[in-house]
Amino acid sequence: MSALPAPVRVSPLIKFGRWSFLGLGVLYGAFHQNRLSKKEAAIREVEAKLKVERDAKLAIEKKAAAEKEMAELEALAR
Repeated sequence: MSALPAPVRVSPLIKFGRWSFLGLGVLYGAFHQNRLSKKEAAIREVEAKLKVERDAKLAIEKKAAAEKEMAELEALAR
């Protein structure tokens, strides 16, 4: 193994800057996440309302398709 040189002493100003940017990044991330969560909740609410309508329409179409298939099977059975 090669001998590594002694680590360089970092200036307190640089340390403070690094920690400050880390803290600001965490705060920005929390703010951004909160904002996006509210927007996504509104989108989910609208989609939930549309899902009810879409499910009702699909149920009607499925019922019509089943009735048509039964009529075709009855016609084939005769």
